[in-house]
Amino acid sequence: MATADGSNAEIDTRLFITVSGPPGCGATTLCQRLADAMGCPYVSGGDIFRELADDRDMSLNQLTAEADGSADIDRALDQRLQQIAEKWGMANKPFILESRLAGWLAGERADLRIWLDAPEDVRLDRIDDRGETDAEMLVREVSEAGRYQSYYEIDIGNQTFYDLHINTARWSKHGVFSLVRTAIEEYDPEMDEGAFTTPELDP
Repeated sequence: MATADGSNAEIDTRLFITVSGPPGCGATTLCQRLADAMGCPYVSGGDIFRELADDRDMSLNQLTAEADGSADIDRALDQRLQQIAEKWGMANKPFILESRLAGWLAGERADLRIWLDAPEDVRLDRIDDRGETDAEMLVREVSEAGRYQSYYEIDIGNQTFYDLHINTARWSKHGVFSLVRTAIEEYDPEMDEGAFTTPELDP
């Protein structure tokens, strides 16, 4: 049963949803709430990247620096995420994939592609408890953007194919969730005509 603010409202859907955005955009918070409401799993590219860092006994900043010098880390991560997207794209079950490239990697398999963002100062405040300094976060953003352009000719600033853009600094966590919930509940697959086509990647 939903509370007065609808925070526990269940969402009856079979949509495959991707959530993307820069560090501190609020993607993790949204994905956790969506997964609970939809009763489905979600996979985070950030978690997989952190697992890679832990496996190598490295910090995020160290692994980012290593990834700058070799394509192997990024390509392995992206290939894994793309395999997950392929699996769930055919499952006809609700699922959430979250990463900077989730929308690109999922391509037309995704039903709803979401981009979250917030002003830099807001995002920096949000990462205080992550063990990553402000400078490291900014370096990581620039580094990732450069690698995406180099590997796949992706301009991460090109967000035209996303279905929903939200500045998470303008709403509360519940407000962001409510916006996305409405988009999911009002989703109409018959309205795909004229939708942007997402280029397929081949990691």
